[in-house]
Amino acid sequence: MTAKIIDGKKIASDLLLDIKKEISDRENDGIRKPCLAVILIGDNPASEVYVRNKKIACEKVGIKSISIDLKNDVSENEVLTLVNKLNNDPEVDGILVQSPLPKQVNEDLVIDAISPLKDVDGFHPTNIGLLAIKKPRLRSCTPYGVIKMLKTLNINLAGMRATVVGASNNVGRPMALELLLENCTVTICNSKTVDLQTKVGQAELVVVAAGIKNIVMGEWIKQGAIVIDIGINRVDGKLVGDVEFSVAKEKASYITPVPGGVGPMTVATLMENTLLAQKLS
Repeated sequence: MTAKIIDGKKIASDLLLDIKKEISDRENDGIRKPCLAVILIGDNPASEVYVRNKKIACEKVGIKSISIDLKNDVSENEVLTLVNKLNNDPEVDGILVQSPLPKQVNEDLVIDAISPLKDVDGFHPTNIGLLAIKKPRLRSCTPYGVIKMLKTLNINLAGMRATVVGASNNVGRPMALELLLENCTVTICNSKTVDLQTKVGQAELVVVAAGIKNIVMGEWIKQGAIVIDIGINRVDGKLVGDVEFSVAKEKASYITPVPGGVGPMTVATLMENTLLAQKLS
């Protein structure tokens, strides 16, 4: 078996077209464009690329984007003051603070400071909590993007054994919650998990978000399983995922490439969240 390569770019592009149409229809009804404020601190090259991609997506769908660039030595209080100002601005629907943040700025405090109704990344404890109790509102972009991708492929997740590798607050944990919503039986693995190979090998769906090249070897994949690789690692100037792709694609039924798989879905879901945030306001 050779896996079908999931074209995240195409699925995301179709989603962006739907969002663009809805925004245009709302404009025709006299509703202003949604507005996303993006805060970038310092000059991290990877962060600059991510922010640029988000700006491009905003332009594609008709979302107004505000860019706020802060110096790397900005104080935590200055960042929190800015976030509070944006929270109180009725013309701003969504707020995104691009991570990683410099060491003097506590990321948890910044996330907590963003209004849950403007938290388009879906990281605020209130929004994670709503997902946990099966009342999702603004959902973490990458996990929800994965769900939207699988649903577009008409994959029925109910009853599947799913293994999530990686337990971060931004991806792994909300990914497990999203899969529980879809009635999967979920195993979530972390750095202390014993016998990761067995946990991966028993799953019909494997989602990997550890940020470690080849943490999941291709031979571990169950025949016919679906493999979603969220990891991004730069090796010898190239981007690779967390899964040994060349071997895994010979065993899986579906697999995402890196790049071009989950990444575009994350950005498209961010656009959808920004539109939703405007509706919530």
